[in-house]
Amino acid sequence: MIEQDSVKLLRECDAGVKMGISSIKDVLGYVRSAKMKEALQRCREAHEALEKEIEEELKKFSDEGKEPNPIAKSMSWLKTTVKLSFNESDHTIADLMTDGCDMGVKSLSRYLNQYKAAEEFAKDIAKKLIHLEADLAVELRGFL
Repeated sequence: MIEQDSVKLLRECDAGVKMGISSIKDVLGYVRSAKMKEALQRCREAHEALEKEIEEELKKFSDEGKEPNPIAKSMSWLKTTVKLSFNESDHTIADLMTDGCDMGVKSLSRYLNQYKAAEEFAKDIAKKLIHLEADLAVELRGFL
């Protein structure tokens, strides 16, 4: 049960970190504020570092990880594209990104509670990702 919960939690973290990286990449080209661009790039780099850590842990279990849900990813891309086609402002980007961060925090918190038997290292990774998402949302509130 412990190993199974650890792998399941890591898979969800893998999907979440990939979704975060993809979302940041989707909006970076539209950002006007140097401060916002810096915050997003810093967060993307932190996500990429965490992605490597997750992949290493999953390899120990001979697991290839998990891609984000294709429907969720497509819907996110579509929402981003439509909103930015009407209003290419930093406000719109902050709105989109804080919504995404909030959804990520909510989902990861649910998985953290669902996979209670996961080993501490897996829980720590989930908590790191939750904090990355929450911190970015707070940082972007100044652009709303």
